[in-house]
Amino acid sequence: MASLNKVMLIGNAGKDAELRYLANGTAQAKFSLAVNRNFKAADGEWKEETEWFNIVVWAALAERISQSVTKGKQLYVEGRLSTRSWDDDQGVKHYMTEVIAQDLKILERREAGQGGGSGDWGDGSARQPRRQGGYSAPGAGADAGGDVDVDDLPFE
Repeated sequence: MASLNKVMLIGNAGKDAELRYLANGTAQAKFSLAVNRNFKAADGEWKEETEWFNIVVWAALAERISQSVTKGKQLYVEGRLSTRSWDDDQGVKHYMTEVIAQDLKILERREAGQGGGSGDWGDGSARQPRRQGGYSAPGAGADAGGDVDVDDLPFE
């Protein structure tokens, strides 16, 4: 039987990525991601709800994004869910679900005349910082016709 564990999120970084190295030398970066949802409540009023996700990035990808992911930046994160558990000093079991990121794109465009811009970091394949200036739709090559506006993406 086939199975799938895949998460795709677009949201804003809740804090700067924090880079650390494990005892074995493996790089790990962590940050939070806020994803907003707008909906019409039963009373007819529009409401906004924010869901927070803990994002964990490993190895070379963690090192590449550690300086670029800062609080407030709009990001596309793709990865898988992982839940870990531990017992505290009183013997109470705690659970934490995290998104283990395998691909990350900064969606913000650079302003005219400014350096920097968008970055695209992947899972170590041939997609190292791919382009500057905007989000590139997955699978889009250089001849795909330019940038895709975030508002044109088929999901909220």
